[in-house]
Amino acid sequence: MNLDELITVTPGVRSGKPCIAGTRITTFDILEYMAGGMSEEEILADFPVLRREHIRAALMFAANSERRLAA
Repeated sequence: MNLDELITVTPGVRSGKPCIAGTRITTFDILEYMAGGMSEEEILADFPVLRREHIRAALMFAANSERRLAA
């Protein structure tokens, strides 16, 4: 999975937060929905622009961020 193709950071878009490429949906949004109990299927139904790989990319991005903090 190439995170650089799936997640972008663009100044001026959602205050420069990491977003799913081509959208204004942040990785944090996806993580927050999942933490709140939404299933992948519910997220995909609510946001038709998203694909399952976008959700996986958000999770991988968060894991990588945590790994950098722990190092």
